[in-house]
Amino acid sequence: MGSTLAGWMQALALVGALALCYRPLGDYIAKILTTSKHLRVERGIYKLIGVDGDADQRWSAYLRSVLAFSAVSVLFLYGLIRLQGHLLLNLGVPQMEGHQAWNTAISFVANTNWQSYGGESAMGHLAQMAGLAVQNFVSAAVGIAVVGALIRGFTRNRTDRVGNFWVDLVRINLRLLLPVSILFALVLAANGVIQNFHGFHEITTLTDGVQKIPGGPVASQEVIKLLGTNGGGFFNANSAHPFENPTGFTNLVEVFLILLIPFALPRTFGRMVGDNRQGYAIAAVMGLFWIASTALLTLAESHHSGSALQAAGAAMEGKEQRFGIAASSLFAASTTLTSTGAVDSFHDSFTPFGGGLTVFNMMLGEIAPGGVGSGLYGMLVLAVVAVFVAGLMVGRTPEYLGKKLGGREMKFASLYILTTPTIVLVGTGVAMALPGERAGMLNSGAHGFSEVLYAFTSAANNNGSAFGGITVNTDWYDTALGLAMIFGRLLPIVFVLALAGSLAQQQPVPATPGTLPTHKPLFVGLLSGVILIVVGLTYFPALALGPIAEGLSS
Repeated sequence: MGSTLAGWMQALALVGALALCYRPLGDYIAKILTTSKHLRVERGIYKLIGVDGDADQRWSAYLRSVLAFSAVSVLFLYGLIRLQGHLLLNLGVPQMEGHQAWNTAISFVANTNWQSYGGESAMGHLAQMAGLAVQNFVSAAVGIAVVGALIRGFTRNRTDRVGNFWVDLVRINLRLLLPVSILFALVLAANGVIQNFHGFHEITTLTDGVQKIPGGPVASQEVIKLLGTNGGGFFNANSAHPFENPTGFTNLVEVFLILLIPFALPRTFGRMVGDNRQGYAIAAVMGLFWIASTALLTLAESHHSGSALQAAGAAMEGKEQRFGIAASSLFAASTTLTSTGAVDSFHDSFTPFGGGLTVFNMMLGEIAPGGVGSGLYGMLVLAVVAVFVAGLMVGRTPEYLGKKLGGREMKFASLYILTTPTIVLVGTGVAMALPGERAGMLNSGAHGFSEVLYAFTSAANNNGSAFGGITVNTDWYDTALGLAMIFGRLLPIVFVLALAGSLAQQQPVPATPGTLPTHKPLFVGLLSGVILIVVGLTYFPALALGPIAEGLSS
């Protein structure tokens, strides 16, 4: 069986598995976000942190809770990293510099997991488990909580309440993320991903020159990493490392985990708004972009125009020999269309157009299916824009799910859409204008520019992957990318929750014959077009200077 055929069979198996999970998991998440019943352990946590589990919050109070939780998390994680040399289980790792600790703390709290260090040489057990792994859970839960608040904005009427952040945070972790991570940690461990605490130290070079990498608690960390958060982890090689991803089966399981919750959330949306067809429409748009990206990436890596690659039959440099082109392209498309950042091959070694597609996937806002929670709320904001555009074309007030979309709502949606491109393009422009930062590029010309563009795109979209080669462990890059990560995470949440509050205060209007049906193929096509035109074309000049120019010149 050829590797391409095997890759497409894996993709079909993946689609089937996701389809089987779509309804039960989506319904289960909807129940988590809507039930009024509290588990005994949840009531104990509410009492411990001083929260009334039955009290809803205004959108502004919900936002303050998100910001306060994020601020405390950054301070705690920064302190833990800076002090880890004086704490238990530090494994003798050296103290991390202040600018790098700042970057790391921001990265994991912002659900990015960008690393400017090697995880096996800069973090001890305590910092990994009590700091980074905890943020892998709670930062993902924040995204689901925020999209839950936005959906309540559509379903609630004449109120300023959108839920309780602390209740959502606790429930999502205890009822969803922890059980799924435990289950799939067992699956991965049973298939060769190691799970122990034996000698997890720096890479040790033996006297005969052979490098030895002792074992470590990788299986659980791998599941936590993949369940909608990001790369991170112990090994800088990430999911290309055989300890983290030993077989083709584990590779497929990891892609499944990346996509599982984001693809189930449209069902949650449909269930909560009382019309499952709305969820199918959103899932269809997500699926179309995911399939298109996977196909184009596979094509770019298999049939590049370069004579050397044609002679070799494919662009295998930087790919894992165990997985091949198709499986590597499947992983790359999935990880950059979500805010994951885990990799099983090096995107920097992709062909110019293949690498450009990974950047473009992130530039779309990671909405197909996107990060855990953040993908769906990004898609719903774009759906609001699509309905508004349709309303302008027919000359009537746009409505989405019975809620009118006026100037206030469109300002929030517009600010959401403009935030990330501003961060990416300004950050890239400043970096390219500074001679010292240009010197950090391994390559010159278009590919060097692509390295910088990828870094800021990944940071601002909370992805966490990178083009290899660029030196980012400097005062300037650690600070600039840290700012990109925190603003790219929190500013969109501000606008999403403000939009949720505005929608919740409205009295719904009944549908009329002139109301745009948002569950039919026409809307799927309209929304897809808005995504490509409104979001994609924003970055076209930057892409033309980087991967497009490199591809046309090769």
